[in-house]
Amino acid sequence: MSDFSETEVLLKENERIDDLQRNHYRIIQDPGRFCFGMDAVLLSGFAKAKQGDRVLDLGTGTGIIPILMEAKTSAKNLVGLEIQPDSADMARRSVRLNGLEKKIEIITGDIKEAESLFGAASFDVVTSNPPYMTEHHGITNPEAPKAIARHELLCSLEDVISQSSRLLKPGGNFFMVHRPFRLVDIFVLLREYKLEPKRMKLVYPFADKEPNMVLIEANRGGRARMRVEKPLIVYKEPGVYTEEIYDIYGY
Repeated sequence: MSDFSETEVLLKENERIDDLQRNHYRIIQDPGRFCFGMDAVLLSGFAKAKQGDRVLDLGTGTGIIPILMEAKTSAKNLVGLEIQPDSADMARRSVRLNGLEKKIEIITGDIKEAESLFGAASFDVVTSNPPYMTEHHGITNPEAPKAIARHELLCSLEDVISQSSRLLKPGGNFFMVHRPFRLVDIFVLLREYKLEPKRMKLVYPFADKEPNMVLIEANRGGRARMRVEKPLIVYKEPGVYTEEIYDIYGY
């Protein structure tokens, strides 16, 4: 664990440091901009990386997925790509806070230009927790960090999937969390860009409710066969997580 104190990391106005419950790692967040949610944590538990793998997280925000995957996997190194400079800056300071500069690199850049930034077939694993919403009505400030994180303002689902296909080595794996209402779009685009769906898990807030998240793994150039895993239930009663959720969070 890093010896850096909070003052050495230099928190900016309205920022706070949150405990990630893994390896004593912490993360810098600004509640007024955007804080990571359960979807990012679930993706970090669903995604897999082998020893020696090079991992890229598209739209990394404040770096939550690379930091958690560093704690949970044997990946050689992890890269986070983020278009918003302030979020990328927070991610870099969180990497420094945890002493992970030799394992995690944060790049400021556009997902649509990822192939030109990193080169084709340069990663073993690509992850993404992209914006879910296609509808832009009601957005009062399209440049607001929360709007950019939630709506396809700066990149589309096709941008994420097409770039992931180009960035992955043959046989490499793509992991994404999204919303079930986009499943048809997701499967069509994955097939179009030669990413074969291999594994899917639906996430339900309660056992008797409809799913509100879906976790998907696809393989570049893989054969046609997908496994649907048993569902993940978040709450066994209001305010009480199921044991599987506690395990993923590391409580």
